[in-house]
Amino acid sequence: MQKISGKPKLMLYAFSGMGVNMLNLMMGSYLCSALIASGFVEKVLPFQTYVGKDLVIAGVWAVFSLVARILDGIIDVPMASFTDQLKTRWGRRRPSIVIGLVPMIIAYLLFLVVPNPGGATLLNTIYYGVLLCIFYSFYTLTMVSYYATYTEIVETEQERSLISNTKSFFDIVYFILGYVVVRMMLNNMNIRLVALIVLPLVATMLIPLFMIKEESSLESDRNKSNAKRSVGLFESLRHTAKNRTFILWMIVYAFMTFGVQLFLGGINEYFAAVGMNMMLVMIAAFAPVPFALILYNKFIRRYGFGFAFRYTLITYTLGMAAMFIVGKLADGSAKTVLAIITGLISSLAIGSLFAVAYSIPSQLAAEEEERSGVANSAMYFAVQGLFAGVASGIATGVVLTALKKAGVEAVSYTTLICAIGTAVAFALTFILPKSLINMGRKTK
Repeated sequence: MQKISGKPKLMLYAFSGMGVNMLNLMMGSYLCSALIASGFVEKVLPFQTYVGKDLVIAGVWAVFSLVARILDGIIDVPMASFTDQLKTRWGRRRPSIVIGLVPMIIAYLLFLVVPNPGGATLLNTIYYGVLLCIFYSFYTLTMVSYYATYTEIVETEQERSLISNTKSFFDIVYFILGYVVVRMMLNNMNIRLVALIVLPLVATMLIPLFMIKEESSLESDRNKSNAKRSVGLFESLRHTAKNRTFILWMIVYAFMTFGVQLFLGGINEYFAAVGMNMMLVMIAAFAPVPFALILYNKFIRRYGFGFAFRYTLITYTLGMAAMFIVGKLADGSAKTVLAIITGLISSLAIGSLFAVAYSIPSQLAAEEEERSGVANSAMYFAVQGLFAGVASGIATGVVLTALKKAGVEAVSYTTLICAIGTAVAFALTFILPKSLINMGRKTK
């Protein structure tokens, strides 16, 4: 694959995934929640739910949500093997991005249809559950193919870091769109209409189709002089599983993902339950992120990844714990001010928590490729997706659904549980090997 160089091009390439991620945010944080009216206060029902009532059977839907998330993780593995080994005249990555993108968009559109608007039925539950599985499966293929290029499209650790940090910055942009702009739109628009307005952003994924310059994988497969080789599914898994550093990282990453995804998945219900202004808190949480990323990268260069990541986890944990306490206060101007402060505390961590999802697997995959000659970068993101899928499924499919069915008071404990999840991740960072802890540290 032809390398991309220069900051403007690398930043544009990192921007590519924003639209697809925005659809994933809409699905996970709004559309799935909109199917169950329980947990929402009455005044927001016309806007934040499909028809103002439960459309799915909660217990069955919780199973479907968990299965969809776990499937999203499990299917990462064969999808990664598919894109790593795909042999076409157009290469590997571009065709697999297209193969994933089209069915994902169709599933998203069909998710906005209501088969039986009369109430919670098994038909509705199965319909949305199957579509959720289809959406996550092809979302996975699209993004695993795209993320795999982070190893292949650049040559140095610094360039991978630039792409990862820029991607993290654009993650914050789509979070602002999702949790501030979309939330504003939901003051007078139904969630299904808002979901259609958001859909055109998916066109950003067309950027890699023009920027990737990849040789025919049919030709490269016949080129025996090529030192880098693709391998089958089981051999690729074996190479990845043998990477002890990566597996230890996955354990830490899973607990971190639980703490982050529970908050993002239940953010709408949480702010409605505790009576805090979601838009003000989200602006406070996301606006300072560029500064926070600069600080995070300075910590990496001076002290190494381990110190910077631990700082990120403990900051997020404190922010979530503080938000829980503030949520219990009586409504008033003091509560609003304190809520904004909790958002500012969390802002020092949010961008960094997303950056690690791109920088660590791409760097470890590049090191593996250099060491063994095996080109299976997609598999690293796939296995990470498997761990993240299980963690997210437990967070949003089981814990969040249980909190919602228990009522508004139970939903108010969301941030406390998030804090516990990331606190466990912080404790587990001490099992990481020194090679990862010291990664990025500049020696004198």
